[in-house]
Amino acid sequence: MPHNSILIIDDENSLRQLLGRVLELEGYTVLMAPDAHRGLELLREHNQEILVVLSDVKLPDGHGLSLLPRYKAVAPLAEVILMTAFGTIADGVQAMKSGAFDYLTKGDSDDQLVVVVERAAEKARLQRRVAELEKQLAPQFTFDSMVGHSAPLAQAKALALRVAPTDSTVLLEGPTGSGKELFAQAIHAASPRCTKPFIAVNCSAFPKDLLESELFGYRKGAFTGALTDKRGLMEEANGGTLFLDEIGELPLELQAKLLRVLETQSFTKIGDTKPVRVNVRIVAATNRNLRQEADEGHFRPDLYYRLAVFTVPVPPLNVRREDIEPLANHFLQLYAGKLRKRLRGMDADFLRQLTHYNWRGNVRELKNVLERAVILADDDLLTPEYLPAEFDVVVPPASGTPDDHERTLRSMERNHIRSVLQEAHGNKTEAARILGVALTTLYRKIQEYGL
Repeated sequence: MPHNSILIIDDENSLRQLLGRVLELEGYTVLMAPDAHRGLELLREHNQEILVVLSDVKLPDGHGLSLLPRYKAVAPLAEVILMTAFGTIADGVQAMKSGAFDYLTKGDSDDQLVVVVERAAEKARLQRRVAELEKQLAPQFTFDSMVGHSAPLAQAKALALRVAPTDSTVLLEGPTGSGKELFAQAIHAASPRCTKPFIAVNCSAFPKDLLESELFGYRKGAFTGALTDKRGLMEEANGGTLFLDEIGELPLELQAKLLRVLETQSFTKIGDTKPVRVNVRIVAATNRNLRQEADEGHFRPDLYYRLAVFTVPVPPLNVRREDIEPLANHFLQLYAGKLRKRLRGMDADFLRQLTHYNWRGNVRELKNVLERAVILADDDLLTPEYLPAEFDVVVPPASGTPDDHERTLRSMERNHIRSVLQEAHGNKTEAARILGVALTTLYRKIQEYGL
């Protein structure tokens, strides 16, 4: 079917046929329905081709004003023109506020109808072109776009792929900079919600009061400065995915409110008494041990267990070192393109330093290091002189002499912790007792050293 179709929904057969004939003479393909039920069926079936919906206001099975949101939900890029035999200014204003392109009175001239339909069709065509361009230009956050083929990354991707098509809540665990948001975006892209919004919010970036209003919104007059109603990010993400980064920073008072959303898919805005219903999938991320935080009373246990329906550990960079070279090449090409520099690669010493560096900041730190190196580069090859001054790394000798890298204090500490963990058969509480450190310290060291 051509992409210039018009859908006419009207219970008067004679008027339906007349309008259809007029529009067919203008070169449109016309679909017709006698009621809202059949109209919505045709709209679902042909939503990619239908540019304009011409709907009577008074239909046997519904009122045009209440049907308007349903038309737009099925075909958001189509324009809707409402028609009535007895139009009022109030209804016309309400129709336009609700998203109608125009509000016509039956009996107006055919010429006027054709002009309005053509304007609506042109707007719909433009919206489709813009949407297509945005789709082409938008970064593709998919599992296939993730750079690297190490076993730890492959295991994390396999887990995330299993849960992506479901509506289950997901908890991403991993150190800062390891790529948890990229995983969240890929999970959204692989889910049935992929055409709906993906909204990300960093829970550590807002004070408590501001975070509550950002997440849940408020009613006009709820507090000083609330001059209008505000939709929260929870509403903005309706139908899609809400990514809550650094969920461990969420204040206890807001944890209770989030728990209610997870259990009932509803919440109450600040200053309101009526609950707002939403259909939102929650993907959360943390660099903390939330289970331990819950045991120590710093995080609600009931919320933890609702968030941890499905947990995906995102590996730090220092346990997926074989991914460092392809990631570095990816960032080199990215920034060389942005800065219009001709770079043919990295020399062996530069790459060796990258490979043996500790990468406490993970992939984010590697990205920053490569951006800096590309900015500084004066020739066509990246060399160690372009690395930051604090890039304090001991590179093992190529051959022959004893490996001094294994004699550094950090390496000795890492090996000792590994040995104690083996002695304790993986029991971290027992290992912390033997080492004489707090359990939180041990967890931090395990994460730092990639044990």
